[in-house]
Amino acid sequence: MPTPLTLPRLSWGTLSAGRRALLVHGLGSTGALMWRYGVALADAGWHADAVDLRGHGAAPRALDYSLAAYAADVAATRPTGGGAWDLVIGHSLGGAAAVLAAAEDADWTRRLVLVDPAIALRSDDRAGIGAGLTAAFDDPTQRAVRAAHPHWHEQDVELKAQASQVTSRWAVEQTTVQNPDWDVTDAALRVAVPVDVIAAGAGSIFRDTPVETAVAGNPRFRPAVVIAGAGHSPHRDDPDATISALLTILG
Repeated sequence: MPTPLTLPRLSWGTLSAGRRALLVHGLGSTGALMWRYGVALADAGWHADAVDLRGHGAAPRALDYSLAAYAADVAATRPTGGGAWDLVIGHSLGGAAAVLAAAEDADWTRRLVLVDPAIALRSDDRAGIGAGLTAAFDDPTQRAVRAAHPHWHEQDVELKAQASQVTSRWAVEQTTVQNPDWDVTDAALRVAVPVDVIAAGAGSIFRDTPVETAVAGNPRFRPAVVIAGAGHSPHRDDPDATISALLTILG
């Protein structure tokens, strides 16, 4: 894997908590936008760390924005004091990076929860994601976010606008340029820890796609939990249903 960068973190819960989770955001976002998961896990007795991925938020900038580079960074991210994560939650790009990291190191995490993961992207997926991110960078204001997502919580509106202001547009563009064959299905088939998927009910890049069928070849992947009506970011579109699904998954 490429040389990893050290990623900045935000944390929820006490360091003395017995269970530790890592939260990995999607393309064009930041760790702060994983706050719904952080709050829910802290309330359930976990300690959760969310990272800013390379080129995003306060993370270091680089030239390499391959999926392997993103994976190297998260694979090098360990709980305070070392050891394995009890849980890694990865959204979209964060899901792809987490799959690669888990496939390479079975001791990195004990389980994965993937939120509408970008395991393999079709050309129309890439076009849609690119158009959305272009619009976000062209008008990185709360007004624009609120107009596009009037049902989002005000904190998500604030944080999404901020993410577009503090994330490198070049890094986001290079993430698509440097990964012309965006497909980590082979790695997904090698993951040796339990994997649960929370999928979007509308416009999903995972559900009802060839990759959903393909990863079913790994018995560690359980059938996806679908958040009806929610888009690619279910934790913002329907946070109550998404967090309820997560807590049910975790038992």
